[in-house]
Amino acid sequence: MTSISPNSDDVLLIVDVQNDFCPGGSLAVPRGDEIVQPVNRLAARFTHVVLTQDWHPRGHLSFASSHPGKGAYDTLAAPYGEQVLWPDHCVQNTAGAAFHKDLAIPRAELVLRKGFRREIDSYSAFYENDHRTPTGMAGYLRERGIQRVFLAGLAYDFCVRYSAEDACRAGFAAVLVEDCCRAIDVGGSVAATRDSLTKLGVTRVTSETIG
Repeated sequence: MTSISPNSDDVLLIVDVQNDFCPGGSLAVPRGDEIVQPVNRLAARFTHVVLTQDWHPRGHLSFASSHPGKGAYDTLAAPYGEQVLWPDHCVQNTAGAAFHKDLAIPRAELVLRKGFRREIDSYSAFYENDHRTPTGMAGYLRERGIQRVFLAGLAYDFCVRYSAEDACRAGFAAVLVEDCCRAIDVGGSVAATRDSLTKLGVTRVTSETIG
């Protein structure tokens, strides 16, 4: 894999390393907690670090519990397209929505909360799931002179994937740090992610190659 040295116009985007996405959480990504220490070490190599935090109100559209007769991992035809229905997770001001207790990123410059609009989900750090409503991330990065976005976090095949795709579409170079991600794999989502990122030209590296 390619060796890369971060510089002052790079940012490390750490996606949703929260309790509900780690073992014991309501939407646990298998072995999700394994990335915490590698992410901490990786973050120390970057001048700029940004975190995202899933932050849903109770009764969110994406929760299976909001739709009688539906179960977790069923799909719903939402106004903005197909929506996977999830167990209730990352509900605002709950322990599940908190960052993993061992995540230690003292130099993080921004925590961007997403998914807080009840009627629309938000996988990407850049856009809601309608692909039109911006989170403000792209403008924030542009105004700070960022040109390249490194990505790590949970889950590889949903929030990390869509953040990488939208980083590219917003005009940033995207670099995925594969060993600092874990996947949930719903309906072939891992294979679909790899195919999409390859087509977009997203660079894939391991944390060992970042110096």
